[in-house]
Amino acid sequence: MQHIIISAFLAFIITYFAIPVIIQIAKSKKLFDEPDERKVHKVVIPTLGGLGIFAGFIVATLMGAPDAPELKYFAAATIVIFFLGLKDDILVLSANKKFIGQVIAGFIVMHFGNIYINDMHGFLGINIIPYYASIFLTMFTIIVITNAFNLIDGIDGLAGSLGFITTLVFGAYFYYANELTYAVIAISLATAILAFLIYNFSPAKIFMGDTGSLIIGLVNSILVIKFINVAGVQDQSFSLHAAPALGFAILIVPLFDTLRVFGLRILDRRSPFSPDRIHVHHYMLDLGFSHKKITYSLIATTVLFIAAAFTLRNYNCTLVIGILLTLAVCLIGILYFKRQKIKAGYEIEPQQSSIITNHKIFNLSSEAVEVE
Repeated sequence: MQHIIISAFLAFIITYFAIPVIIQIAKSKKLFDEPDERKVHKVVIPTLGGLGIFAGFIVATLMGAPDAPELKYFAAATIVIFFLGLKDDILVLSANKKFIGQVIAGFIVMHFGNIYINDMHGFLGINIIPYYASIFLTMFTIIVITNAFNLIDGIDGLAGSLGFITTLVFGAYFYYANELTYAVIAISLATAILAFLIYNFSPAKIFMGDTGSLIIGLVNSILVIKFINVAGVQDQSFSLHAAPALGFAILIVPLFDTLRVFGLRILDRRSPFSPDRIHVHHYMLDLGFSHKKITYSLIATTVLFIAAAFTLRNYNCTLVIGILLTLAVCLIGILYFKRQKIKAGYEIEPQQSSIITNHKIFNLSSEAVEVE
């Protein structure tokens, strides 16, 4: 417990005091996130908040975690992702180069850190999977989750809040499962994110940028794979029968949204990384939700999904994931159709206000004609 407390304190303090310095440097060097037609902020905001998250996380983890051979490889992979995100925040990096960097980081985590998904724990009737299938599935998981937090980072406080919840849950589990190294990793990142959120919650003073969101995604991919491997062992002291379903539930918002968006883009014959406004937070913005309401709503959704999966933890893994997916599809379907109604002008109140507005414009035009 002492290791976790020290790491949590260090991560929070380092990040908390680093962010104001980063804000000043970003302003002096004009390192801003410029608003455009896709982005929801209307003024320039300093970026590179991920620098503070990285500093707090990496120092706290390396100082607080007990000796573990895989820790240095996780740190190496995190550094690769850090420089990848930093370059993208400052100079803008192509999707192909970002993908190659993520593959390199994933390779380090798998080959040297020995993190693999080699057991599906009964999902779709599959248990132990072949080695090469394990490599492909693990790499796919790392890349998707790494990008999931990057893609959900669209409004103030959202990616950070979701990252805080996920790492806190993983940290609590690893503590009770006596996996101290992973508990320190998770709690260090959670408290670093918490310190960052003080400056990022709406209205944001700074954004985490790709530097922060990619680091949060990579660490969560490591944590969820380890969680599935540890929790799925039936004779383990804190085992969970439907471990993959629990892991999916913890990451439900960024993971489901990314898989959905990737699928829609591919069906539309576009790159999965091409920009658009079809993420869940875009739907909610179009429905009139504020940044805070979106963040609170999606945090509550995450908590409810985790609670549902934990309640169903002793059932078949396929059944639990099926239930979670059905609920997620229903919720996103409700948002989608309500958004379509508003966009099509089917709602009564928007129609009335539109008619009144048009009527006023028409009258003004008429008066202008009469004056002339």
